[in-house]
Amino acid sequence: MILLTGPCVIESRDNVMRIAEELSSFYEDKRIDFYFKASFDKANRTSLDSFRGPGLDEGLKILQEVKDTFGYKLVTDVHESYQVAPAAEVVDVVQIPAFLCRQTDLLVACAKTNAAVNIKKGQFLAANSMEHPVTKVLKTRGIDEVNYQTSKDNNVWLCERGNVFGYGSLVVDMKNLIAMREFAPVIFDATHSAQVPSTGSTTGGNSAVVPSLAKAAASVGVDGFFFETHFDPSIALSDGPNMLTIPDLKNTIEDIFKIQEVLGYN
Repeated sequence: MILLTGPCVIESRDNVMRIAEELSSFYEDKRIDFYFKASFDKANRTSLDSFRGPGLDEGLKILQEVKDTFGYKLVTDVHESYQVAPAAEVVDVVQIPAFLCRQTDLLVACAKTNAAVNIKKGQFLAANSMEHPVTKVLKTRGIDEVNYQTSKDNNVWLCERGNVFGYGSLVVDMKNLIAMREFAPVIFDATHSAQVPSTGSTTGGNSAVVPSLAKAAASVGVDGFFFETHFDPSIALSDGPNMLTIPDLKNTIEDIFKIQEVLGYN
């Protein structure tokens, strides 16, 4: 099972190293293909005053330290084409934020690297629309056929994180997990699916529903999961309301494995 998890953003070197150390059991678990996630920049914050992170250069230095210290594979967001090449020298997966999943230049830049590409489905898109971003990446890599196996072989993933449902709410349509799997392996982003977007000057969330959403996705069948986590979400500088604590994350992962075992998915 692919597992992408870590803090939303690099808050400081010390915080990242502390969280990374507390996630070591996932790296050691042979059932899990583990990737440590943290963003060097959060360019799509609600407010101009919101914390964004240390930036490209300093952020990649910290991520490289995580890799050197723990041996983890890494994933991080990229928002601009110029960020992709230097990021891909450090991380193993470059992630396209949901709002940017149609940005051709960004997708092409990612495709030109050796990194895996995790494309988040836009909150405004139908599942079948995600064939097009996958096609952009695969065609750039010289592949004309778009299906689950070609995407898997070429490290292109799709990530579900809910759809806009009225104002200030998201809903997860579990049919999307089935539909997108026609085009690529599917990662379910349980924590961002629990967001309550743009509540005033920040984005809110309801972390209480995260385990239930994750277990529902596990019952449908997906290739992996994305969770944001923190030793204390109440003080997190981004996305705290929809994050899981590290103990709650570990419990949720064990529940997922139980569901997969019963249904014969693993």
